Amino acid sequence: MVKTPIVKEGYLYIALLAVITVVVGLAFHPYWSIIPGVLMGFVSFFFRNPNRAIPFDDVLVVSPADGKVMGVTEVDDEEFVNEPCNKVTIFLSVFDVHVNRSPIAGEIKFQQYTCGRFKPAYKESAGCENERHSIGIENDNMRILVTQIAGLIARRIVSWVTLGSVLKQGERYGLIKFGSCTELVMPRNIEVLVKKGDKVKGGETIIGRLIK
Repeated sequence: MVKTPIVKEGYLYIALLAVITVVVGLAFHPYWSIIPGVLMGFVSFFFRNPNRAIPFDDVLVVSPADGKVMGVTEVDDEEFVNEPCNKVTIFLSVFDVHVNRSPIAGEIKFQQYTCGRFKPAYKESAGCENERHSIGIENDNMRILVTQIAGLIARRIVSWVTLGSVLKQGERYGLIKFGSCTELVMPRNIEVLVKKGDKVKGGETIIGRLIK
């Protein structure tokens, strides 16, 4: 959906820091422009939007985000999947790519934005208490729920899709600014292929496989 090397949500921050870098360098000394210049480089790095090699397989579920798997737990989902499920929680540090990708191909049949608090995204209670945005995606094989969760620093969830949007597997659909958490809820007929502590890449790492 968004294919530029840097997502447009980062342009304003980068432009502002570029102006500050030039002004500081001219008004004071080029040495002092290093600080805003480094910040500009970091912000550009944060909003990067790399291409990924998507597997495109209708029995696979790919990771919706880059980051570290914080846990795999059993839950009873009553929001969208409506059956016993497994939940994979992924923590995204400020050094990870923050563009979110669709785990499967399908249509968005459920969408919900919930206001909340801004606890650190790695805390277990963040998924229940923090600001979050959930989408339920359905195709002929499965229904899954993926949730973007804001954190202590991340206070802006961005979504480029809406109810009824049709997504390709691995397609970019949103981001969370400056550190966050993503949860993926899948029915138990999907075998979970990751464990706590694993590093995953959005759109590439296979999170689960449909058991036929």
